[in-house]
Amino acid sequence: MREIVMDTETTGLDPNTGDRIVEIGGVELFNHMPTGKTYHQYINPQRDMPEGAFAVHGLSEKFLSDKPLFTDIAQTFLDFVGESKLVIHNASFDMKFINAELKWVERPSLPWAQAIDTLAIARKKFPGAQNSLDALCRRFGIQTERELHGALLDSEILAEVYLELIGGRQPDFTLSVVSTNDGGDKSDALNWSPSQRRQPLPPRLSDAEKVAHDAFVEKLGENAIWKRFK
Repeated sequence: MREIVMDTETTGLDPNTGDRIVEIGGVELFNHMPTGKTYHQYINPQRDMPEGAFAVHGLSEKFLSDKPLFTDIAQTFLDFVGESKLVIHNASFDMKFINAELKWVERPSLPWAQAIDTLAIARKKFPGAQNSLDALCRRFGIQTERELHGALLDSEILAEVYLELIGGRQPDFTLSVVSTNDGGDKSDALNWSPSQRRQPLPPRLSDAEKVAHDAFVEKLGENAIWKRFK
């Protein structure tokens, strides 16, 4: 199962008032394990950068001025995403911006059902608690080591948070994942074998049943097949 853990940085809060995406980051998971394949793109929003947004991600109008427009990267982005589930923290925000950008360049929008909202998962799992990405990192002991938000960095952090939210990694079962050039994925178990039980399971046959069985075999005579394997 392929999933993309994704995040965006923007010029503000609402594309309907002229705000644009300035950065997209994504991390590929296969069977809930990172494959090492990522997507990262800065985007020229063709507008100024409000001070509030700059304080969050540190991307200036000057820095973004020579970056590609969304129309130039739209197909590459769609090819990377494909039909995979999109794991996003506060998915309604990012999906609103992504679909607005796709609409402006006359590309098909992404279905809302394609998104998995980790904020909704966290609120259900920890009702009444703080469930921002930073708060969840503190809860799960995940080191962030960041001063500013970044779409790819936040995607990598969210990937760790997502795995914890759905039950954590399984340390005794490791998958090696290879992303092929044609977009396919292959996964193989790495020399996995079940460990020996610390204590054997108790016998399922009671002492009374053993006695009854032995008595039955005796009645069959010396050539009974049961006596050959006793």
